[in-house]
Amino acid sequence: MRAVAVLLVLLGHAGVPYLPGGFIGVDVFFVISGFLITGLLLKELDQRGRLSLADFYARRAKRLLPAAGTVLVATLVLTYFFLPRARWSTTAWDVVASAFYAMNWRMADQSLDYVAANAAPSSVQHFWSLAVEEQFYLVWPLLLIGLGWMAHRWRRGRRGLYLFGLALIAVPSFAWALHTSPVDPSAYYVTTTRMWELALGGAIAVTATWLSRAPSVVAVPLAWIGLIAVCVSAVLIDTEAGFPGYTALGPTLGTAAVIAFGPAAGRGGPALLLSRQPMRGIGALSYSLYLWHWPMLIAAQAQFGDLSVGVALAVVAASAIPAALTYHFIENPVRRSRILAERPLNALRVGAICTGAAALAGLTFQLAIPMTAGSTAPSVIMGQVPGATVPAAPAGPAGAAALGSSPRAGRAGVPVDKVDSISPDPLSASRDAPLSRNRGCHVDQVSAVPKACVYGKADATTTVVLVGDSHADQWIPAMQKVAETNGWRLVTHTKSGCPFLAAEISLDNRPYSSCFEWNRAVRAALLDADRPDLLITTHSEYPVVGESAANRRSAMVRELRATWSSLLAEQIPIVVLRDTPLHPEDIAECVSENLKHLSKCATPRGDALAGGGGPAQEQAVVGLHGVRLVDLNDWICPADRCAPVIGGVLVWRDAHHLTATYSATLAPFLDTALKPVLDEIRPAR
Repeated sequence: MRAVAVLLVLLGHAGVPYLPGGFIGVDVFFVISGFLITGLLLKELDQRGRLSLADFYARRAKRLLPAAGTVLVATLVLTYFFLPRARWSTTAWDVVASAFYAMNWRMADQSLDYVAANAAPSSVQHFWSLAVEEQFYLVWPLLLIGLGWMAHRWRRGRRGLYLFGLALIAVPSFAWALHTSPVDPSAYYVTTTRMWELALGGAIAVTATWLSRAPSVVAVPLAWIGLIAVCVSAVLIDTEAGFPGYTALGPTLGTAAVIAFGPAAGRGGPALLLSRQPMRGIGALSYSLYLWHWPMLIAAQAQFGDLSVGVALAVVAASAIPAALTYHFIENPVRRSRILAERPLNALRVGAICTGAAALAGLTFQLAIPMTAGSTAPSVIMGQVPGATVPAAPAGPAGAAALGSSPRAGRAGVPVDKVDSISPDPLSASRDAPLSRNRGCHVDQVSAVPKACVYGKADATTTVVLVGDSHADQWIPAMQKVAETNGWRLVTHTKSGCPFLAAEISLDNRPYSSCFEWNRAVRAALLDADRPDLLITTHSEYPVVGESAANRRSAMVRELRATWSSLLAEQIPIVVLRDTPLHPEDIAECVSENLKHLSKCATPRGDALAGGGGPAQEQAVVGLHGVRLVDLNDWICPADRCAPVIGGVLVWRDAHHLTATYSATLAPFLDTALKPVLDEIRPAR
């Protein structure tokens, strides 16, 4: 079954058609691991009457750490030669987290960060599953020892108590998975929602003696049904949403059935296929294959762009070479070492050295390798970005100011291959975000409690409220300048991945319930304490819950009109900032790699404006008196292709968010667009 598990993961990562659920291979691994490790622990307890934690962790260290440490260091080498420098820092920290088997918690945290969740995948993100296993094995042997002591003291059967202990782990873990997985993307990675899968494998190990006596007439069909369930799950499951809840029962129970009834089924069961070559060879290499294939896929993708299925399969096949070398020259020699077997403390020292070496390599990579792109200005525009101390000084008018009042007519916005300086540094552009992040008033995906920030004149007679997702948040640097110039009070309500909408949307194929609740609270505030003279909103595009993919945009238009109409009925005028362009790649990352060929990072204007929330906004405002559409994209993408750098300022911090530095340079043009709206409103009031 290890061969089945690793093949599912490898083929799924290669993008093989009709196998959208290849990721369930990880669930198969969890059940297998729970079975094998629990079986080894029970064997030691039966033979010696006690359990040596030193021996157990020494065996784990020998089995896992040398190969893992080798791959982590090799990943840093691949990163240096193949990955854009914009990814070096995050990869280095990912390696440190992976070395200490904490990658699953890092992934869980990033899954709740809308920007990080949409960033390029980490070269070592697959270490999350190894982290889950090792965290489980910090707890399970200790629980076994305690249960064994209880069995001896109470003169009870050990196996029954072991099953009770596994139930203590599995039941609350599965219940927590059912509760969190439908709405929380971090549930996919955290140990608490995954322990039931390992405990299921452990339960099979505890009952293995009884299960081996099953008659073949029962065992054969059940074992085959289990294998079929795993394969069918890989074909039918097309999203990680809901994992590891009910949808994980198919692959996990299927694996449990194969393990439980496979021995009794004999050659008439799945062993007919699984015990033959090449499946046995793949199973033996499964750990090393799992470790090596993903960093090689990421390196190839970074070098050549999106990979076709054929190329991805070739890379996966090529990963068998370092996997085989690791297996034969690192895994087996360390695992079979007589010296390490006789002296568990030495094995633990070897494991500690491997872990320490990988972590030190990650820290060294982070601290020693230059992280500056080169042709960049010293800092960013002060007052917009946390930590900015030196004002940027691009040659000539900065950012959008270089475009003048007729941006489409001039040459300042036409993509060029090289500029004198770029601010902010593309390698640090991801941190060039509005001050709302630093002030704690941009709400994350978990919270449903609005957190308002106030800018401008606190006691002003004119109050403007900006509300929406991170695409609204990106306008705060410009809006702050406009508010200060005009003596307005600016109140902001923004939340990651959450448009200002009365209807419930889905995010990552899950109902985004905290967004729905946040919207309801914000609407209540707008009709009470934060009632504005003018409401400004914008957003990206999102699916409305219950609507088909074909109706996605029309449903969004319908719900936008309904939301805005409800506020118009309360005499609250609205300005919709037409959504900004959407690019197919991370522009800051592209710029960092193409400082002498910046035009490689220019996206066709029509393509960039066709995505995101803009098209739905344009349709939704039609015929709604009291709603104005303000479109500043001529100052963001003025040419036929969107230049990544305008007026010496980097326009984008990723694929779809403006840098705070560039946003601030849009203030004069936003001011010009908003003043007539407010002038028209005041006489009416």
